[in-house]
Amino acid sequence: MRERNVDERPVAESGGGVSARPMLAKDREGYIGRHGLWSEAQYAAAGQMRRVLDELGIEMVRFSFVDQHGVLRGKTIARGGIAAAMRSGVTAPSSLLLKDTSGKSVFSVFSAETGVGLAGFSGAGDIVMVPDPATFRVLPWAPKTGWILCDVHFPDGSPVPLCTRSILRNELTALASRGYAMTVGAELEFHVYRADAADLTDANIGSPGNPGAARATGPTTRGSQLLYEEGLDRMQPLVDALYRGLTLLDLPLRSIELEFGPSQFELTMEAGPAREVADAIVLCRSAVRRIAAGLGYHATFMSRPQGTEGASTGWHLHQSLTDASGDNVFMPDAPGASMSLLGASYLAGILEHAPAAAAFTTPTVNGYKRYQPNSLAPDRIAWGIDNKGAMVRAVGGNRDPATRLENRSGEPAANPYLYIASQLISGMDGVDRGLIPPAPTNDPYNTAAPALPSSLGSAVEALAEDSAFRSALGEVVVDWFCTIKRAEFSRYLRHVSDWEQREYFDIF
Repeated sequence: MRERNVDERPVAESGGGVSARPMLAKDREGYIGRHGLWSEAQYAAAGQMRRVLDELGIEMVRFSFVDQHGVLRGKTIARGGIAAAMRSGVTAPSSLLLKDTSGKSVFSVFSAETGVGLAGFSGAGDIVMVPDPATFRVLPWAPKTGWILCDVHFPDGSPVPLCTRSILRNELTALASRGYAMTVGAELEFHVYRADAADLTDANIGSPGNPGAARATGPTTRGSQLLYEEGLDRMQPLVDALYRGLTLLDLPLRSIELEFGPSQFELTMEAGPAREVADAIVLCRSAVRRIAAGLGYHATFMSRPQGTEGASTGWHLHQSLTDASGDNVFMPDAPGASMSLLGASYLAGILEHAPAAAAFTTPTVNGYKRYQPNSLAPDRIAWGIDNKGAMVRAVGGNRDPATRLENRSGEPAANPYLYIASQLISGMDGVDRGLIPPAPTNDPYNTAAPALPSSLGSAVEALAEDSAFRSALGEVVVDWFCTIKRAEFSRYLRHVSDWEQREYFDIF
């Protein structure tokens, strides 16, 4: 996210004449200062944040981190505790990093040997959320409330290797040491339904609770009319609210579009530095859901809700590398070429590691039901030149500074840090080994190319066996993620679905 200068923020009338609040020496005496966890730029941003708190009369700040599933977790700190939280962070149970999507702890959190392979997790002891002042925002939907994104550390100041924001930062740091930077752009699809609120009852609590028992939902658009202007007009109050909210949050919104399926929409974001875009996506998803709820809608980034047989939602990730001068190193020199030699090797790496990377690009059971032929979602590991049916779409060419690769296999629920890191690990392995991609496909759904994994279980096993991911992320991180996702997939396999009940209960 672009750091907005404090002078660009609105100033409360009652706060006129309030001067900037620089960080004092005592502010560096807490946990963050003792362990040297902030840069000078972050101390400066913290000083700007303090001024905004005063000028706008902010009463609460949400300190949040992104868990392994891409979900925001955290605590809301009242005005009197904000200064201390900015000096010493905010504690949270370490077991939050050891849970599947139902909230069930997958590891033995109360045992001396948790099975994680790392010290610091036994007894569900605390980790420390260390705020990044550059991410501070004032929430437009919550009165006098701010929000700040955190990294997680152990009490001794060392980073938690399972912090997904840190995982991406480490990969980007390694990339920078080679003289490159990563640029990404995001297209996020989602569904919006009319929500008929109902009282919360015993029928919709559990692990996880049943959302259908709490609220009935209905469609908001008819579907089958891609980019239909009048269809979007009918949702203008939501469009206006999304524009205002996302703009106030300083997110790099590029477009709001009506997608093909009933109740299906898309947001696109301007391309930018990988870490900033990942941060923006985290806040964007939360904002969309909250803004929609405020208007009586339910927005979901689940890839394939019930009733969406022909219109699953995806997350198309555009990516390219630049050199120290800012030039796009994917751009080819030769007329007629779609990609430079480096870009071609990067592409080959993405294709080779696609089965393993799928555990990160498509980390839910539901997302694999999107991989269907002739659906604008890929079902095979292939690439094409400006072909939206292929898993990877190559865009640009000779003298086009926007030359890039678009991976169309991801689902919008993916953890953005792990999704982007998976592409970087895959692509740079291709560069290191000088891999050459196969010929581009002109018929992506009728090709001899290998199929994408058919299930989360298959993708997780591919990840467990992928040496490039183990080398880049480390054995502990790969085993931790695989253990959580295996447990999640195992619960799915044990569940008796409505399909099974309809198919077998009567005839057998």
